[in-house]
This record gives sequence, structure tokens and C-alpha cells, in this order.
Amino acid sequence: MILNHLTTQNFNRSKDLYQIKFFEEKLSNGLHVILHQDKTTPLVSISVLYHVGSKNETPGKSGFAHFFEHLMFEGSKNIKKGEYFKYIAYNGGKNNAYTNHDETCYYEILPSDRLPLALWLESERMLHAKVDEESINIQREVVKEEKKMRVENQPYVKSVSEIIPSLLFKKHPYKYPIIGLYQDLDTATEADYKEFYKTYYVPNNAVLVVSGDFDINEARTLIQKYFSSIPKGTRNFQMNKIEEDPMKKEIFFTYVDKNTKVPGVFLSYRVPKLTDKDSYVLKIIDHVFSSGESSRIIKNIVNTKQVASYAGSSLDTMEDYGIFMIYGLINPGITIDQLTKIIDDEIDLLKEKGITQYELEKQKNCFEKKFISDNYSMSGITASLSHYYLYYHNADLINTDIEKYRKITTEDIKKVANKYLNKNNRVRLYNVPDNENTDNR
Repeated sequence: MILNHLTTQNFNRSKDLYQIKFFEEKLSNGLHVILHQDKTTPLVSISVLYHVGSKNETPGKSGFAHFFEHLMFEGSKNIKKGEYFKYIAYNGGKNNAYTNHDETCYYEILPSDRLPLALWLESERMLHAKVDEESINIQREVVKEEKKMRVENQPYVKSVSEIIPSLLFKKHPYKYPIIGLYQDLDTATEADYKEFYKTYYVPNNAVLVVSGDFDINEARTLIQKYFSSIPKGTRNFQMNKIEEDPMKKEIFFTYVDKNTKVPGVFLSYRVPKLTDKDSYVLKIIDHVFSSGESSRIIKNIVNTKQVASYAGSSLDTMEDYGIFMIYGLINPGITIDQLTKIIDDEIDLLKEKGITQYELEKQKNCFEKKFISDNYSMSGITASLSHYYLYYHNADLINTDIEKYRKITTEDIKKVANKYLNKNNRVRLYNVPDNENTDNR
């Protein structure tokens, strides 16, 4: 009843209360700075997002961006080896980093009075990172062990992270694994790494975001102090557009996996980049297929028909393309071809009949909840501001991006599903145990 009495004016005023307000500027060296002040809790969230990922690597030098995610914790001109984490921990904070195909991000959360420390640490990383033979050799072994642990000794991971991308992409660097190839790790030299660092880890290829309890003028002064003297990079960071030829038929591949005893099918489709409007529709389709017990794949394939012990879907959105994957692991008594047929029936049903308005509204509610949740914490706001600026060149989408989901219709779902979820636009990979005695085809 109360909601029914809300006027449009009151509703808009209520929406304004939850607007994420921010200040942004660009330093003379090209560093883009975004500041969001919120004095609710005495914490600050800081991130430096570099627009460099595995897609920026050249053939024969894979894994460089991920390697630097590790290497830039080694120390700097003014920070001793291994002390990055100590500085943060001793001051009551936490920090980490990640790399993907398009970006590398370093971030910290600290008590608000430690903002100068965080900015100094990140400026040291940007200007004075220790890229020497000793540090490189240490991290080379660390990365190799990580690859063994996370890829070589895990079931299904090699199929998903290495084989499928190499089949979906023939030209684009997305075909290479983020973690890199062993031979490239072994042959990369100190000069190679120094050149990569000098090229990409520069202020005009980075976004610095600070969110939390701080004074904006003081933060601007500190940022000028620590970052303004760092030289601008000389490279033009506009990559030439690499377009894949359309796929004309299904690519079938069987991978014999020493780490698994349960066969699985992975159907992977090449889809558009993350900023494309169809990408928003595909996110809804992904949720319809496998988000929660009432989703179509979980309900129909896993629980009702019980032909798969585990099944679902995923959408990996990237700057230039995306990968939509639908997968399942067979139950005893079911063949991998039977499971594939049943998954294909589920895909065909969605393409033919679409989804109901109820299903669509349910998913819109889920995305709205996530949108609000992402803007609830300082670290979430920091991540969203940097993401929207980097890929959309519009940080204010942190307040308005949800409108794109609200405008999606059931007809959009049907249209996009028919456009991309076709057999001639996919890789069908069977991941089988080595005792299946199955040859690659």
C-alpha cells in the first residue's frame, strides 16, 4: 500500500539517494583518476587497472601479463623483495591482483588514514618495479607450479582454458591461454620482460580508482605527488581490430584427460564483445539455463531427467569477443552422445519457444539485485568504476547500466539465441578419460 502511494517525484528522489557520485580527472601524463567519497566506514579501496592482458602478447611470448601480475609484487627500487604484502598486512589491510585476457588489476583495502601508503606502493609498482633476472627466475618457477596445479592436474581445465579457445579463435590472441605456455615461459628473457613492462605499465594505459573515507582534495594532492612525475608511455594503445572469419560448421574435438574418470561435453559458441547489446541478452540466457535449481538445465537435465551429474552454462565476456559455453558430465548408464542430444534439445526449445515473461522478469530482478549488491561495498564500487571507464569510456554507467537489462524483451531472447546458439557457430568438445581409448578427430 505504501508503495502504491509513492509519487513519481518521490521515487526519483529515492533513486537519487543511491546514485554513486564521483570525481574524475586525467593527469598530464595520461593517468585517469576516479574518486568516490563515502564516509560510512573508515576504509579506503584503491585499485590500479592496467589495460593489458593476454591479448596484448605476441606469438611466442604468451603469459607475460599474468607473469607481471606476480612479478610486480617482487619489490621495487624503494621496496625490498617480498615487502609489498608486509606493508599492507602490518597496516591492517589486504591486497591482491588478477589478470584476464584484457586487463591486469592491483588492489588494496586499508584503513582510511593509510591512503598515502597505498598510493606510494602503487606508484612504486608503476615506475620502479624490480624486473631483474633474480625476480624473473623466482616467478618463472612460481608460475610453472601454478600451471601444474591449476591446469595440468585438474580435470576439464585444460579443455576449457586452452583447447576450446584455440579452436574458437584462429586469428585473435584470445586463442592463447592467460597463464601462458611452458615453452614461452622458458625462453622469455630479461630484455623481453623489461620491454613489456616499459610498454604497458605506464600511466596513460592505467585507471586509478579510490573509493571510501577520504578527503577528495587531499587525495588529489597525494596522487599528484606520487604519480604526476611518472613518464607517459610512448605506444599508441589502440589495437588493430582482429576479426575472425565466420564459423561455417561445427568443430568437433575429443580430448583425452588423464585427470578425470567422468566424460563431459562442452559446447562453446563464439559470441560478441562485452559492450555489444546482444551480450546483455546472452547474460539473461545464461541465467535462464543454469542459475539456480529452477533454471532449465539444472531442473530438466540434472534433476528431472538425471542424465548429468553436473551441468550448466557460462558466459565469458571479453573486450573483442565472448565465449558462451554449455556443459555437462554424464551420469552412469548415459553416453556422452545421449547427453549432448538432450542438451541440444534444451537449446532448440529455447530457440523455438523462447522464454516466458515470468522467467524474464525473474532474471531482471536477479540482475537488479546484483547491480545494487555490486555498488554496496567500496571494493565493488571501485571495480565497477574502473570497468565502466575502461571498456565503455563512461564511468557513470555504474548508475545506469541496469537500464539495458530492463529494456530486454522475450523477443530479444529468442532473436539472440537463434543468432548465436547454432551448431555451425560452436566447438563441440568431448572431454573423456584416458581409458576410453578415444582418438582425437
